[in-house]
Amino acid sequence: MDVDRYIQIHDASWRRLADLSRAAGRRRLPGTAPRLGDAEVEELISAYQRASAQLSHVRTTYGDPQLILRLSRLLGEARVVIYRRRGNPLRAFGRFFSEVFPAAVWVSRRYTAVAFACFMVPAVAMGFWLVNDTAVLDASVPPELQQSIAESEFEDYYSSEAAQSFAGTVTINNIYVSFLAFALGIVPVVGPVFILGYNGLNVGVMAAVMHHAGEGPQFWGLISPHGLLEITSILIAGAAGLRISWAIVAPGERTRGAALAEEGLRAVVIVLGLMVCFVVAGFVEAFVTPSGMPTALRVGVGVSVLVAFVTYVTLLGQRAERLGLSGLLNELTRDDLARAEAAATKGVVITAR
Repeated sequence: MDVDRYIQIHDASWRRLADLSRAAGRRRLPGTAPRLGDAEVEELISAYQRASAQLSHVRTTYGDPQLILRLSRLLGEARVVIYRRRGNPLRAFGRFFSEVFPAAVWVSRRYTAVAFACFMVPAVAMGFWLVNDTAVLDASVPPELQQSIAESEFEDYYSSEAAQSFAGTVTINNIYVSFLAFALGIVPVVGPVFILGYNGLNVGVMAAVMHHAGEGPQFWGLISPHGLLEITSILIAGAAGLRISWAIVAPGERTRGAALAEEGLRAVVIVLGLMVCFVVAGFVEAFVTPSGMPTALRVGVGVSVLVAFVTYVTLLGQRAERLGLSGLLNELTRDDLARAEAAATKGVVITAR
């Protein structure tokens, strides 16, 4: 049987499962009848079991990416209402940061490497060019402004507001930049590359100004504590944008719409998770960067925060990938699928937890 015939045979049952899941997931007003009757609940569980077995069959027999994505989402929605534990939002929060977000970042690691190149190549090229060509540097940044930046403005910026207010300001700005980095992915390739390259050029210009004035150590001592995590987070957001762009340019065996929808959902997961990173980076920028701590200690804080984040993403991301997760909400792990398939094979009814 070919895949089109298989879809034609089972499409009605999949649509019925989707309808039951949506009905069960609707908020019920106090005093109204239950969203699903007992017979419908039983039907929902049976349909879930059948679809789980069918997904396993599709993976091994057809390997159709679009159908696999459709069934995975369908089962994810059904699983939420079947296995939901009411009054426990901490469980969902914990799963997001222990599985979903690390998986989304980890599976995007190659795109992050491309984003790193899009940022660093312009930064390094611009920095070296301006440092080694004073005429171009003076044409780019007036000498008077260079002197002002090197003498006070660069350092004073980090204490220009009360620490609490400054932390909020830089956090919001960083979230805005990361949002642009992934949202511009809708402009194929050009959008994310532009925002990453533009920020890289700015860093290169500022580094050139400080190094030309003999203030290179001050530049790195001030930017490293918060900048290591901050720039890494922006690069990851840029990687999400690149994934969206590539889904438009080369969707593979998926339809362009399905590829764009999948990468868009994964990008939302990444940006939501990165908000915590930007809060941490903003706190460091407000309270550590301008502090009177020795430069080595401040830089050590920045390195430690970055190492902690990379370790977290690597360890939990690899674990999530082994479970069969790719960074989408409501995904089923391989164990979930295996249990559902075994239950369906044996005719066992899974009791909603």
